[in-house]
Amino acid sequence: MSESIGRPQNDDRPGRLAFQGAYGAFSHEACLALRPWDEPIPFDTFEEVIEAVQSGDCDGALIPVENSSIGPVEPAATLVRETGLTPLVDVWRPIRHVLMAVSGARLSDIKSVESHPIALAQCEQTLRTMGLPAVVAFDTAGAAKAVAAAGDRSRAALGPSAAAEVYGLSILRHDLQDSADNRTRFVLIALDKG
Repeated sequence: MSESIGRPQNDDRPGRLAFQGAYGAFSHEACLALRPWDEPIPFDTFEEVIEAVQSGDCDGALIPVENSSIGPVEPAATLVRETGLTPLVDVWRPIRHVLMAVSGARLSDIKSVESHPIALAQCEQTLRTMGLPAVVAFDTAGAAKAVAAAGDRSRAALGPSAAAEVYGLSILRHDLQDSADNRTRFVLIALDKG
């Protein structure tokens, strides 16, 4: 059973919850698990996420600010600090990376792995051991979407298993993160309506 955070009492109206990335990203998973009553709204950048909250376009945002393996998630951590908005809640979530590719691809076919730089850093040793060069993408799920669209069996994406499902990719390997206890801290920010 998923934990949830921050639902006001007597508030049955779903809100709009901003996150950075594409559907299937770790932040999207966190939105669904932690605030299932809200509608997750994707944005390309953390700046756009914060602007959506400050402008009132979204009621709040769930933003990753720290990872147990690599430390602060930048630029998100700095942007959250600079908003002047006090995080309402924070929660640590386990992060498990999978290697995904188009249907029919085998591990031996893969020549490069695409993902967000933070995700690549969490799997750096594993990818080096596998001899797979990293290609930076704006988002884990965005990388999965690009790999699916390309249809190239030599390209793989690194990210959450949900992204493989969303974009119709096959999982070639589970648990690529270097640390078995890889976790990310997400904060919920919102305008004070009091």
